[in-house]
Amino acid sequence: MRFFSDNAAPVCQPVLDAIAAANTIDTAYDGDQWSAQLDERFSSLFGTRVRVLWVPTGTAANALALAALCPPYGGVICHREAHIQNDEAGAPEFFTHGAKLMLAEGAGAKLTPEAVEGVIAGIRKDVHQVQPHAVSITNATEYGCVYTPDEVAALGKLTQKHDLGLHMDGARFANAVAHLGCEPAELTWRAGVDVLSFGFVKNGGMSAEALVFFRCELADASLYRRKRAGHLLSKGRYLAAQILAMLEDDLWLANAAAANAGAKLLADAAGERLVYPVEANEVFLKLSADEAQGLRDLGFDFYDWGVGEARLVTSWDQTEEQIRPLAEAIAAL
Repeated sequence: MRFFSDNAAPVCQPVLDAIAAANTIDTAYDGDQWSAQLDERFSSLFGTRVRVLWVPTGTAANALALAALCPPYGGVICHREAHIQNDEAGAPEFFTHGAKLMLAEGAGAKLTPEAVEGVIAGIRKDVHQVQPHAVSITNATEYGCVYTPDEVAALGKLTQKHDLGLHMDGARFANAVAHLGCEPAELTWRAGVDVLSFGFVKNGGMSAEALVFFRCELADASLYRRKRAGHLLSKGRYLAAQILAMLEDDLWLANAAAANAGAKLLADAAGERLVYPVEANEVFLKLSADEAQGLRDLGFDFYDWGVGEARLVTSWDQTEEQIRPLAEAIAAL
């Protein structure tokens, strides 16, 4: 009955089992046998050589990624509704030691090459204005919309033209890949992405996210930034073990597909009430205050999202039987 956030979902059993299996003596920090496997496992997943760091939060992943791409005196172009702008309490600015977020518009919280070019065009090439050094996109976006490989590639081509880094906030990367049915490589390095924040916590993990560097040299300084920021856990094997468990047999993809299917069930019931296309596991609905209260009176919990709108988020663990009562209640409004 709770549709507030996939952050509230339980941890999936294989992750708990992996944590228990890692509960033995091993080298501290990231010198353990589990952490040592990450580069190879992710390189296999993406079909290219990568460097990978575990971190405990998505905010840390995003902020460390941007610190690798942007100097303190530079700027990061992102959407006005991006998580790094609205929901990370200034962490990107803090980790970069002062880099400026440069805001652009776009339907469904998606950036387009035209929107990015518009920001760049408004900046004089002189010392009096902050110069952009990176672009950050979110896939799936804050409104549950998914960038296709071609859309990412168009942005990748633009960032290469202007010598900018390209970061992807992939807190719901798994949901995007599950929706598209594409290879992870098509949505990332082949499309020009330099660094990916690969989310696991929203998708059945407990306390581990992966920072994936497709430009491997960027990882070197990030090791020091992670330590300096207080995110080098002394028992890092428990984070690495979680991530490896999610990669095993594509559990990350199966969990995301289950969450997406739950959202589609709600979307099919919502019809013309949908505010955005449902492409991941978030559903935005037009609801009056009375209608929203009526659903809450039936026991359903969710967030209001602006005037006359609500956000519903489905999770990896919610079955069709658990979601269908809400779908039926929405259809009956």
